[in-house]
Amino acid sequence: MSHPREVLLGAQSGAGLLPVCDHYSGVEARMRKSLQLQREMAQEFGTCVFDVTLDCEDGAPVGGEVDQANMVVALANSAQSAINLGANEVVPRVGVRLHAVDHPAFLSDVETIVGGAAQALSYVMLPKVESVVDVDRALRAIDAATPIQAQVLPIHVLVESPGAVHRVYEIAAHPRVQSVSFGLMDFVSSHAGAIPASAMGVRGATDSHGLDQFHHPLVVRAKTEIASACHASGKVPSHCVVTEFSDSAAMERAARYAASALGYTRMWSIHPSQIRPILKAFSPSAQAVDQATEIIVKAHAAQWAPISVAGALHDRASFRYYWQVLERAHQTGIAMPAELSSFFSA
Repeated sequence: MSHPREVLLGAQSGAGLLPVCDHYSGVEARMRKSLQLQREMAQEFGTCVFDVTLDCEDGAPVGGEVDQANMVVALANSAQSAINLGANEVVPRVGVRLHAVDHPAFLSDVETIVGGAAQALSYVMLPKVESVVDVDRALRAIDAATPIQAQVLPIHVLVESPGAVHRVYEIAAHPRVQSVSFGLMDFVSSHAGAIPASAMGVRGATDSHGLDQFHHPLVVRAKTEIASACHASGKVPSHCVVTEFSDSAAMERAARYAASALGYTRMWSIHPSQIRPILKAFSPSAQAVDQATEIIVKAHAAQWAPISVAGALHDRASFRYYWQVLERAHQTGIAMPAELSSFFSA
C-alpha cells in the first residue's frame, strides 16, 4: 500500500518537510560552531532537527563580500565532505543567504557560492524579495551558475516590506519557492515611525498592553498574510527572529504562539540557546502523538476508509491532520512508535 504521505497529501506530499528551526550565523567562528552543533544534535535525535543558514547578507563586512562568499563555500563543502567520508550518519542541511538581487554583490555571491558549493547546499535564501520578478531574476543567475551534475536548488525568500506582503500570495505560489520568511525589523522600519520600536520585540509575560511583535495589528496582519499565502500553496511559513535570546522562557513562549496561533511551521534562530526552545515549542505533546498514532494505525488497517475512535468519526480530512502531527513529531526529534517506524525509515 502507498505511503500515508502520498495517500493523504497527494500532490503536496513533499511540502512542509523542513526542519522547524532555521539557525542563522554569519561570523566564521559561529558558523563552525553551528555546523558542529547540528552534527551533535543530529546524532542525539537521529535526524537533522535544524537547518544552518550561512549568512552573506548581514555576515559580510562592507568590502569583504568576496571573502565571505569563499568562506561559505569552504564551510558548506566541508560539511558535505564529512558525510561523504562516513563521519556522520545524518545528512546535514546547510543553506546560504545571499545578498539581495539588486545588491552589487549578488551576482558575485551566486557565481562563487552556487558555482562552488551547489551540491552541498539544501537551499538558497533570497532577502528583500519584492515580487515574483525578483524571484525569476535571481533564479536566472542561480540556475546559470549551478553545475550540470548538481540538484536544482530550492529557493527560500524573505519578505520585508508592506509591498512584498501585499504580493506574498504570488511569491509563495512560485514553483521554486519552498519557504517564505518574514523580515520583522525591515518591515517595522519601512513604516517611517508609524509602528513603535516595541513591535520589534517581545513583551514580558506580565505585560498585557504592550504592542510587541505579537500584538501590533499591522505586524500581526503581515505575519498571518504570509502564513496563509504559504499554506495556500503548500509552502513553509518561517517565523522571524526573536532578539531576546538570553530569555529562554520568552523565546519558547514566542515560538509556541507563532506555531499555535499564527500558523507557522518553522522559525528562525540567531543564537544556539534558541534552538531547543524552538524545537520544544513546535513539538506535538506526548498526548497528541499518542492520539495521532492510534488514529493513523487504525486508518491504515482500514485502508483509509472512515473509522471510529473514542466515539468520534474520522475520515480522510482528519487522517491528514493527524498524519501531519506525526510528521511534525518526527521533524522535532521525537522517537516514533514502533508500529509507525516503517513510515519514517530513511
